[in-house]
Formats: sequence, C-alpha cells, structure tokens
Amino acid sequence: MNAPLPAALQFDVHSLARAISSCQASDALPCQFSELQWNALGTYLQPFPLSTGQVLMEQGAHDCTVYFIESGTLSVHHEDEKERTHMATVGPGTVLGEGSFFSQQPRRATVQAASPCKLWCLTTLRFRDLASRHSPIALQLSLAMGAVMARRLAIYPRRAAVT
Repeated sequence: MNAPLPAALQFDVHSLARAISSCQASDALPCQFSELQWNALGTYLQPFPLSTGQVLMEQGAHDCTVYFIESGTLSVHHEDEKERTHMATVGPGTVLGEGSFFSQQPRRATVQAASPCKLWCLTTLRFRDLASRHSPIALQLSLAMGAVMARRLAIYPRRAAVT
C-alpha cells in the first residue's frame, strides 16, 4: 500500500499543522499543538503520498493505521448490508481511519484519492511509542480523533467517513 515518494514531493509536518489549523470543515481535526509538540509528533508520523485514483483502504480490510490529510481530496464509499452505497468526501485538515484505529475492527469503507494527496500516517505501534514518550501529545491527539469520529457519526451523510 506504500507509494513511492516522488523526488519533487516535499513533506513538512508544519504544512500538516497549517492544514489542520485552517480547516473549516465540520469534521476538522481540533488539534492545538505548539511548534515543539508538532516537531515531536512529526517524528512518529510517516509521509504518505497518493495519486489520483489510488486506493488508500478497502472496506473489510484489517488495518488500524490512521491518516492525517495535508492536501488533496479523498472519496469514501461504504456499502451497507442492503447493498446501498453511502459516500462522503474528505479533505485537508481532517483524519481518516480513526474508527479502526480505536476499535481494532475491519475498515468500514473504501477510500480512494479523488486528487493527488499528501497524507501522514500513524500506526498503532508508533502511537504506543508516542504515548509512552509524549503522553500529553498522545492524549490530545486521541481526544481530537475521538471528537472527529463523534461529529461524523452525528451527521448522517458524514457517517461513511468513519473508517
């Protein structure tokens, strides 16, 4: 699932911080980290580029990685037990994968890049390491992701985005 990093594509955790702080979406990630905290968090995040059309996650897959969106747009498709498809679109300053990250359950939806994207991923193993070394950052990040998940679950069209 890892895409090769094009030579011209540059990643800087402070660009992610700006995307998060300027996001006006209803499911924006409410993180208020200092520059020092972003620097610490950045050592646990891994850059993850996606090309248009590339699949990030598939419904039913057993993967608990969470993704933070710096730039680009992703479409989320969830097929329910009655074979109805529910769709949502997510963009910069939001997060994907928080449902499986917390529940350790299979992915609830398929996510595909609708445009070129710059994402940052955080695995559960790296999060545990973050929590042991920088527990205040891990706690604030957990609360922020939980808030996003709660907002998405409360708004019917956004429920598909809980992956």
